[in-house]
Amino acid sequence: QVQLVESGGGSVQAGDSLRLSCAASGRTPNIYAMGWFRRSPGKEREFVVCISWSGRNTYYGDSVKGRFTISRDNAANTVYLQMNSLKPEDTADYYCAAARSYSGSYYYTGSNEVDVWGQGTQVTVSS
Repeated sequence: QVQLVESGGGSVQAGDSLRLSCAASGRTPNIYAMGWFRRSPGKEREFVVCISWSGRNTYYGDSVKGRFTISRDNAANTVYLQMNSLKPEDTADYYCAAARSYSGSYYYTGSNEVDVWGQGTQVTVSS
């Protein structure tokens, strides 16, 4: 089983940038599609982005398109989320998520496809 550990959260001002990291360990972590969800206080969990095992396919939630960029380094078993032009509405706990992949192009779009969750990292954006 894969274990996921997020890092890079923090408190920033609107318009600032942050980069989150998700380090995977365990059995063959690089054959998982990886991505991020977030949950804001009082709201349901929201899909943010996913990247396929190959790294060639990505899928972004509408609220982050054009501002967030996901990437992965399979040699380091790490996925990165570069978040630019942050807004107060981006404030949330961000969770790394992995889904077993049998295709290099597979990516998930919903939480029901996720097999492994990280514990989360908090991002706070103040206006």
